[in-house]
Parts: sequence; C-alpha cells; structure tokens
Amino acid sequence: MNPLTPDLQQWLDLAGIAVFAISGALLAVRKNFDVFGMAVLAFATGLGGGLFRDLVIGAVPPAAFTDMGYFLTPLVVTVLVIFLHPQVERINRAVLVFDAAGLGFFCVVGTIKAHEYGLGTVAAAALGLATAAGGGVLRDVLANEVPALLRWDREIYAVPAIVGASAVALLLRYDALSDVTMALSVLVPFVLRLLALRYNWRAPRAWHRRSAATEGDTDRL
Repeated sequence: MNPLTPDLQQWLDLAGIAVFAISGALLAVRKNFDVFGMAVLAFATGLGGGLFRDLVIGAVPPAAFTDMGYFLTPLVVTVLVIFLHPQVERINRAVLVFDAAGLGFFCVVGTIKAHEYGLGTVAAAALGLATAAGGGVLRDVLANEVPALLRWDREIYAVPAIVGASAVALLLRYDALSDVTMALSVLVPFVLRLLALRYNWRAPRAWHRRSAATEGDTDRL
C-alpha cells in the first residue's frame, strides 16, 4: 500500500531537488566555479540520486527527462544563487534544515518507488539510501572533494537515511505503510540529522587504529 499520490510524490521530489541543488550551487560558489560549473553541481546534487535509482530499477526514461519541473528546478536555483549567494549563505543553517528534510523525503520516496518496481526489502532500502545520498556523493566527486558521506570528520548523514529507508522497507514488507507510519519514517531521519548537526554526532572509526596519520597525511600518499 502506497499512501503517496502521484501529485504529492512529485511535489516532495521537487522540494528535495531544490534544497539539494542549493547545496550544490553553494559549493560551486565556494570553489569559485563559473556559471556552468554552478549549474552542473546543482543538477548533479538535485537529480543524481533519483537518476541512479530510476536507471537501476528500469524506470526509463527517468522522471528528470520527462517532467520539465525536474529540469527547471535546479536551473532556477542556479540563477538565484548566482545573484543572491551572499544572502543564501547567510541562511546556511536554514538550508541545512531543509537539506535534512530532503534527506527524509528522498529516502522514503526512493524506497517506495524501488519497492513498486519489484525490489525486495534490502534492495529497496539500499536504493532509498542511494536516492537520498547519491546526489551529494556525485557533487563532492565533481568538486574534487572526498564525499562527505565517507568522511569521519563530518556529522552522520548516511545513518539517518539508512534508518528511514529501512523503516519504510519493513513497513512495506508487512503491509503496514500508512499516512502516519510514512510521516514517522520521514520524521525520524530528519530529526536524527538535525541532532547530528546540533551535537556533532559522527560515525565510529576502526577500533585500535595503529596509524596516527591525519587527513593531510593521507592526501600525500
């Protein structure tokens, strides 16, 4: 049972694309990229996770190529950031809150869509995670940075998405997904991400590490 109507799913997608595109465009500004580079990072961040999911499950052509709204949203964000990036930078904390909301929406929507295309519980949850985090990974790779998803010195990002996607996959498996349980599945990763930002929660590293190498040392290897 899928409580998401097509119109609601589209609006959630567009909202998530917008907030993720903002983070991509802002990173391009910090990297001193030109206008084209800003657009590339905005599109990659906003659409990358959904494109990967759709290609894996065979939902072709992907929605990003069949619905003009999916294409226009990162473009509008790029134009706004070009002219208003000082103001956007000042609301960076608000952007992080919206990014956390996008994380919650995308991991849920991605898992539901993967399940609708016949994937099992584990595979659907994995694609939910990919939908939520894939754009950010692609953004960082294009910007020549270690993806934030893999860095120990960044607040946890994948863990909230895994929790949300796994919860939805299990609810679908046992036919327990409703408006209420879906809303809770969005809320949990959202709150976890906000708490991680507030209290600097980070994923654990390997126990009893022998090496005292810093990130700068590894860059020279």
